[in-house]
Amino acid sequence: MIAAVEGLATTLAAPALRAWLRRRAALGKEIASRLPERWGEDASARPRGKLLWLHAASVGEATSMRRVLLLLPPELKVLFTTGTVTSATMLAKELSRDGPAFHRFVPLDVPAWVARFLDHWRPDAACFVESEIWPTMLVQLHRRNIPVGLINARLSARSFSRWRLAKPLVRSLFAGFAAVQAQSTGDASRLVAMGSPAPRLVGNLKLAAFPLPVDEMALATLRRQIGSRPCWLAASTHPGEEAIVAAVHGHLRAEFPDVLTIIVPRHPERGEAIVSGLPRPVTRRGAEEAPPPIGSSGGGFYVADTLGELGLFYRVAACAFVGKSLAVGGGQNPLEPARLGCPVAMGPMTANFADAVALLREAGALAVVPDAAALAEFVASMLRDPVRRAAMGEAGRKAAAGEDELPARVAAMMAGLAGIGEHGASA
Repeated sequence: MIAAVEGLATTLAAPALRAWLRRRAALGKEIASRLPERWGEDASARPRGKLLWLHAASVGEATSMRRVLLLLPPELKVLFTTGTVTSATMLAKELSRDGPAFHRFVPLDVPAWVARFLDHWRPDAACFVESEIWPTMLVQLHRRNIPVGLINARLSARSFSRWRLAKPLVRSLFAGFAAVQAQSTGDASRLVAMGSPAPRLVGNLKLAAFPLPVDEMALATLRRQIGSRPCWLAASTHPGEEAIVAAVHGHLRAEFPDVLTIIVPRHPERGEAIVSGLPRPVTRRGAEEAPPPIGSSGGGFYVADTLGELGLFYRVAACAFVGKSLAVGGGQNPLEPARLGCPVAMGPMTANFADAVALLREAGALAVVPDAAALAEFVASMLRDPVRRAAMGEAGRKAAAGEDELPARVAAMMAGLAGIGEHGASA
């Protein structure tokens, strides 16, 4: 069965996938100059000494590893791969291209491309974050006797039911992990059912992440531009949710005529299209525009279609709606605003962050809103009542503080996989 999977990947690969990657680059979804990394090519030299390959799919997963990286032994080099332009942009601000931890794009799961990647970098160990299970990568790592860890592992009930359809293949893949750390007991039990070794650690690294960073000069400028007018945020929105946000803005204007609604789309390349669909006044940060000036009719909209600035907007908003939870489902990370003391609302479709949502709801820091009217009432209540707003924000801050010791435990496990430290892979 493994051979069949590799054969299928080879058949689909090379010319068609290269053409697909070039089309993505033309749309801004890949970096054209770095496309060779996606097929496993890299002209730079492998650093000397122990090298750990760490892979996280995108921004959320990469962000959860920031504290862990700081706790790894200095002699361990880290090749940090991701698959999105947004994550690469974020990591470029934090990692040197040739430093102890450095970023590359992950190759697609094509046998020849994965083999080229592994031949070049020769990692001493590999660790994958959350649910990044790529059959070809795992097979080739196992064949080379490179120990593999699964960090902050998440296997939803829906994914579990899909993986079970290919259980013989999946069991052989999961059984090959040298160490597993699961987010929750539910994830752990599903992983074990798929053949994984019993998780040695249980906890969610996103509960131990740093607060989102901010440029203090940009923060001071934005606060001055907003002034004293009421302001709220719709963060990480997906198609269909901007229309809901516009309806909420319309409701709010009756009580707060100068309300400013900030929209941060999950995918910044949608910014121009979002602007065209909103009532005026509306300005766009991606075009280097400031928020609509104070006194604009209806307060207006500010579309923040930039990368790496979400921490800025959570700090200026009275409250935040976190998207991919009303018009589409799955949810985005509500711990990011909570960690900054920003009260949170989400729609009912939050399966990808069910544990975080439950944690914040229990703490009184998050409201679940089924529609535009309920979201409008939540925002209005936050704008009306600064005492309640502050209490809800502080409850979220405390709840999101979470697993302070977990990053050190994960760092020890990773170092052990690479052969550094007395505890080895069982740490």
